[in-house]
Amino acid sequence: MKRVLTRHVLQRGEARLSSVLLLLLVLAISWLLWSGLYKPLVIGLGAFSCLLSVYLAHRMGFFRHHDALLRLLPRLPGYWLWLLKEIIISSIDVAKLILKPSLPISPTVVVLQSEAKTDVGQVILGNSITLSPGTVTLDVHEGKILIHCLTVESARELQKGEANRRAAALERK
Repeated sequence: MKRVLTRHVLQRGEARLSSVLLLLLVLAISWLLWSGLYKPLVIGLGAFSCLLSVYLAHRMGFFRHHDALLRLLPRLPGYWLWLLKEIIISSIDVAKLILKPSLPISPTVVVLQSEAKTDVGQVILGNSITLSPGTVTLDVHEGKILIHCLTVESARELQKGEANRRAAALERK
């Protein structure tokens, strides 16, 4: 019985009170900044959503990766700026495709081998790909990422590996 409980606790991830409070603080500040509505009912719903998010994060094992997240935090702003630029470029490319009467799309599915070694790095790469218009991450399994691309050109661009290298660089020490 003890062995099962230990494995269950390790699977979820140990949560230090400071880690839980830090996540709750970040979520609450983000919610307050993005909401812009400060009525009692809305603030109550926001507080509930932040608490629910922290609870779900604990259940999903978020705190198991807490140290990895803290390590990559200083490199995130540079990554976000690069990602924003890529999202804008992809948005323009997809808009051009849609506006052409012939609609020259060539849907394709590709598999990328992630250079990121941790689950956190692979999730960041998969989510970054999905944020870019015209690409959707379908699956992440054992370091392989299955991606649907709107065009063969966007698939080739992904296979060049710039996004892969940048996501992997986030987790380096």
